[in-house]
Amino acid sequence: MEKNIFRRLQEQLDQYSLGFPATNSGIELDILREMFTEKEAAMFTVLTAELETPEAVAARLDRPIDGVAAELEDMALKGLLFRRRHGQTAEYSAIPFIHGLVEFQIERLDKKTVKLIGLYIKKKFKDVMSRNTKSFMRTIPIRHSIDVTHHVAAYDDACEILKKEKLIVITDCACRRQKALFGKDCGKPKEVCFMFGPMGQYYIDNGLGRRIDLDEAHGILAKAHKAGLVTQPASAQKPFTMCNCCGDCCGFLHAINQHPKPAELVFSNYTAVVDQEACFGCETCVERCEMGAVKMNGDGLSEIDPDRCIGCGLCVTTCPEEAVRLVPKPEAKHQTPPADTAEQMIRLAEKRGVESNDSSRIVSFGF
Repeated sequence: MEKNIFRRLQEQLDQYSLGFPATNSGIELDILREMFTEKEAAMFTVLTAELETPEAVAARLDRPIDGVAAELEDMALKGLLFRRRHGQTAEYSAIPFIHGLVEFQIERLDKKTVKLIGLYIKKKFKDVMSRNTKSFMRTIPIRHSIDVTHHVAAYDDACEILKKEKLIVITDCACRRQKALFGKDCGKPKEVCFMFGPMGQYYIDNGLGRRIDLDEAHGILAKAHKAGLVTQPASAQKPFTMCNCCGDCCGFLHAINQHPKPAELVFSNYTAVVDQEACFGCETCVERCEMGAVKMNGDGLSEIDPDRCIGCGLCVTTCPEEAVRLVPKPEAKHQTPPADTAEQMIRLAEKRGVESNDSSRIVSFGF
């Protein structure tokens, strides 16, 4: 087997989504060795982000189809590939590091691998996440935090996003599950991440989630907001996922929280403001804020730092005096999300400076 197969795999993953950059220590290769056998790594590197049938892959490799089909299905079941089924036909593709390898293997990851991933994120990947959060995830406000006089676009309304999906699947938060292995999770609800469409079906097929109806989805969303979780769908108007995250466990929120101006890194169309005359300094909003955007001023009243506010609305819904409001950002700062995942990935690739004639590096991975 080729000695450099794991480096080839790393370089391929670095072309997808947020990327998977190399480090001086080589810890990224240690992660891949824990996830893949050499044979699996070799199979991954002959695939692209375009969905293919086993017949097509076998023909390219000049190998018997039965063996190739079995290998692809085994890797999909292990969370090493994406699979989409059409009746009796299955198609497979490579997947990114995030969202992909880390989330798809949540049932298989042991403490050693999770620790390696944590070190990699801390040493290298957190910078990638903070630079590209706006292109990958976005923050949308709690519905009840918006004044009814403001028009809220459907793509900024979690309930409207849920309403448009034919298939809604709920799964555990991968971040909190990994933290829980070490007894360091925040203790907030875990089953709060939504998957839609082909991604949702993959989660069902692999036993990673369960199908729910719209009423249950609304109930889970309300529970997440009550617990102080930030709703973050993928940045496309039609997202394949919608997570509910906390600053303690979520890699993205943790990464941007270390920046002096998180608001600049987040795709959000809202910001919070405080009515100083209505505020009496209970500090509830301070406790609810995941970004440290709320401070008490010299008069003992709360103030919002606009450079840190990510517009989630968590401070608004628990203010006993209704002194905090969420307002739209000026029209000049309003952002329209990409139409779909394919456009999202193209924008992300452009932002990262990925240059390639291979369009499979920036397509939507069948999501």
